[in-house]
Amino acid sequence: MLAQRLERLYRVMADRRVDCLALMPGANLFYLTGLRFSLSERPLVAFLAPDRPPTLALPALEVTKAQRGPFPLVWQFFPYTDEEGPTVAFRRAAQALGIEGRRLAVEYLTMRVTELALLQQVVPHFDLVEAEPLLSTLRMTKEPEEVDRMRQAVRLTEAALQRVVDSLQPGMTEREVANRLWRAFLEEGAEGLAFEPLVLTGPNGALPHALPGGHPLRPGDMLIVDCGIVLDGYISDITRTFAVGEPDPEMAQIYQVVQRANEAGRAAAGPGVPAQEVDRAARRVIEEAGYGDFFIHRTGHGIGLEVHEPPYIVEGNGLVLQPGMTFTVEPGIYLPGRGGVRIEDDVVITEAGCESLTTFPRDLRRVG
Repeated sequence: MLAQRLERLYRVMADRRVDCLALMPGANLFYLTGLRFSLSERPLVAFLAPDRPPTLALPALEVTKAQRGPFPLVWQFFPYTDEEGPTVAFRRAAQALGIEGRRLAVEYLTMRVTELALLQQVVPHFDLVEAEPLLSTLRMTKEPEEVDRMRQAVRLTEAALQRVVDSLQPGMTEREVANRLWRAFLEEGAEGLAFEPLVLTGPNGALPHALPGGHPLRPGDMLIVDCGIVLDGYISDITRTFAVGEPDPEMAQIYQVVQRANEAGRAAAGPGVPAQEVDRAARRVIEEAGYGDFFIHRTGHGIGLEVHEPPYIVEGNGLVLQPGMTFTVEPGIYLPGRGGVRIEDDVVITEAGCESLTTFPRDLRRVG
């Protein structure tokens, strides 16, 4: 599978006249080579070029790990010790690759000033281009094995979420619920968290990306739980909203609106449909209910090796959805000072339409 990915990469690079691709530790490096490194103060950059051996400028202590990678690439290593520092190793790598005067694609969203400054120091002249459009062409359509891994991640997430929801009681704090989720995910077998769980209740629920704190679960409040895990490199991302006891009547009404918007978004998705049409379908329901000003984010984002990746389900994105594309459908309504409701599902485009990988119940549930 990795060999075919590299072949596709080199074809895309040739089409876009890119001579060399520089990759940081992260999702793209893992996708193309199977290598997983942590980003640290020690610079590490992988270089892939159709006409040169794959090359790694890396700390000496990481060489053995790279040699034991899952894909038998014949790497060209340029290691450095802590005492030497990375400059000479990067210069030797750049010379071996012949980067001078060529088109080099780098990850604008991932490469740090540290690595870019090193490259500019050792290669006075090269044409810098953005790597993300090139890489999204490869990664946006998932292979069946990738979808299977995401499906497994979703199943684990939902099992852990169910355990935690069954244990909720008024008076627990947002942070306590988040910690319970963390433990449940690890006990179910998660590799790690896709992101810190967002557990928000009462007025905090009106802030889509607030962090859990000491606010307690109180009767009448809504509780938003947005969580996901990593399993075999692939992620899940699910949001459900619960009522603590008997909900406020308007918030219960809002829940029904968001539930219908979620259904409309999923129903609109399918092969050949522009991404923005999914956003429009979900948004139309909320606008017609009179809450359009309180739906303050896009309807969804791609998922896979990263929590946010293309395709983005937003007005203005005319990208035509294709089988194998995976993304979220997550409309929400947020009333400042009162609370919010969001329902998020992970979906995959199929030949016949759209399948929801998430199956956790969407009807409003009371907890505590």
